[in-house]
Amino acid sequence: MFLSVVIPAYNEEESIPLTVKAIHDQLKLHKIAHEIIVVNDHSTDGTQRVLEELSETVSELKPMKNQGERGFGLTVRQGLDQAQGDCIAIMMADLSDSAEDLVRFYRAMIEENVDCVFGSRFIQGGKVTDYPRVKYFLNRLANNLVRIVFRLKYNDVTNAFKLYRRETIEGLRPFLSPQFNLTLELPLKAIVRGYSYTVLPNSWTNRRYGKSNLRIKEMGSRYFFIFLYCLIEKYFSKGDYRKVE
Repeated sequence: MFLSVVIPAYNEEESIPLTVKAIHDQLKLHKIAHEIIVVNDHSTDGTQRVLEELSETVSELKPMKNQGERGFGLTVRQGLDQAQGDCIAIMMADLSDSAEDLVRFYRAMIEENVDCVFGSRFIQGGKVTDYPRVKYFLNRLANNLVRIVFRLKYNDVTNAFKLYRRETIEGLRPFLSPQFNLTLELPLKAIVRGYSYTVLPNSWTNRRYGKSNLRIKEMGSRYFFIFLYCLIEKYFSKGDYRKVE
């Protein structure tokens, strides 16, 4: 099963070579056929130059440029449009996600024959390193709200790092989120629409270089919009958007 890895990148010239190498080395070690699509989201540093140089030695790397407006969600969506894989992972460019976890997700998708593999950093076996205190508090508040209202056991919905089958991604269109709220839209739609999933513990490590592009104050209303949209779909759509068996 061919794997596509979609990575949005904004001003990640220091992190992106290490991220790509870690992912490529692990997938190659485990003989997993893959492509790595890094979409440069209008970076103002040397990210594009680094990607072009790296693609000369890593043939599986496919650098792209976001041709539209800036935004995490818009950038990921362009990567999803170009992905050729039977399954598609979304990962961050800042080394926060583990390449070893990606291999485990891939194996679980095949072995358990599920539509999605979701990670949780907040179950037994999960791990966070140097998680900012305020961000941690808001994360747990938001995820617990989602868990209670949607009646889920899953407790880490907003984490971007997830794996989907291609058919699942197609079944979640059209996408609504231009920013980081895409991280909530994709898994919530998948769950509400009846796609199967399994949850594995995964690790998260705070970035070594640069600074986070997430602006919490700007994102609150955007997350709430997606939260309400998926809630309305769950209770009022009469199953019109559910997975067709």
